[in-house]
Amino acid sequence: MFQQLLISNLSKDLVTNFQILFSSLSIQEKPYSTGRPSCSRSALLNALVYKNLLSISTFADLARNLKNNPEIAHICGFNKLPSKERFSAFIKDTPNEILQSVRISLVHKLFSLKQIAGNYIAADSSSIKANVKENNLKTNVKDRFNKSKLPKGDPDSRLGVIVTFPNNSKKIEFFWGYKNHILIDAKSELPIAEFTTTADVHDSNLIIPNLKFIINNFKFKIKAVIADSAFDSANILSFIINELNASPIISRNIRNNHVSSNFSLSSKGIPICLAGFHMISRGSYFDKSQNRTRHKFVCPIKSSRKLAKKLGWVCPWNHPNFFKNKLGCTVNLRIDKDIRQKITYGSQSFKKLFKLRSAIERTFSRLLSICMQQSNVYGLQSFSNICTIAHITVLSIALLAVSTGNSDKSRFIKKFFQKA
Repeated sequence: MFQQLLISNLSKDLVTNFQILFSSLSIQEKPYSTGRPSCSRSALLNALVYKNLLSISTFADLARNLKNNPEIAHICGFNKLPSKERFSAFIKDTPNEILQSVRISLVHKLFSLKQIAGNYIAADSSSIKANVKENNLKTNVKDRFNKSKLPKGDPDSRLGVIVTFPNNSKKIEFFWGYKNHILIDAKSELPIAEFTTTADVHDSNLIIPNLKFIINNFKFKIKAVIADSAFDSANILSFIINELNASPIISRNIRNNHVSSNFSLSSKGIPICLAGFHMISRGSYFDKSQNRTRHKFVCPIKSSRKLAKKLGWVCPWNHPNFFKNKLGCTVNLRIDKDIRQKITYGSQSFKKLFKLRSAIERTFSRLLSICMQQSNVYGLQSFSNICTIAHITVLSIALLAVSTGNSDKSRFIKKFFQKA
């Protein structure tokens, strides 16, 4: 198959770049036992990175491209031309942990070369739509976004929400699919941790595990963690301050400042219900779900026989909660110290560091430019592998740039392969 290699259509610099790029990708090979000889995992991974660099959309197009460019296939490490089924099987059957080991080794190399410092970490996630007819609004589907009715085309996918603000108005879009949660080095704009979940997993659920992951695997001296208001949680803020000894540069969620309109506070700090009565204390308790201490106040009519007899056992406001439960209206006031009091919102240092959050938007832009969201696969493991290979591509390009003395071009995804 490689007789055509006697006449090369590739420049010497291009061949050298491919060789340096692929030499940094070392993956565990699958042991061969019986049956049809397996294809080299290294060759398949190299070819999938090549697919990303050229923005080739499907595995069939990739197999066709390699057939037309046998020298590329040879550089990837193939002994014979692969079929599209080889790539599909690799994406579907390869445990994500094997690809994660490749990605982690690239981060270690970039850290040792001081391309990644790991002082300022930014967090966010990207939505990935599954290839199901429910996501195609041109199709006629009953109960399109009923979360209890999973799509037959991809049962692993879950219902998620994309919120945008076009023209200063809130727009909500539902979709079936997955999410890629990432942490990046905000200075170099390179990803250092990523994990793919179903779309129903909230962003805030993954940031602490991802931070623990980089602490256990890399020797970063984290100074600040930067994120938007989706990560404004007392647990996350406490972890960053107390465990990482870093600054949480996380914008405040206005919902956390919301005060219920069902009561007001007296001069002594006692809630006053809508009917104008001082509510009665039921003591304090520890809220495990929110990791905070609260003081519980209840309806005075429900708790005071004297007042209830005077009012005829009826709420003057006719509040619906009066009839729904035995305590009537309840108010839970937080009495422990809010961790947010340690954050200097609005200061010049906070604003300066928060500007680094835009780096993660540019990182996602590069990841999406190499078809991270456009894959004809299904299943959580397949989408996880597609996302991890996209991260491997970005990191391997950065390593190539540093290795060739072009560290200032570490974010130029396709700079070195424009003539491929």
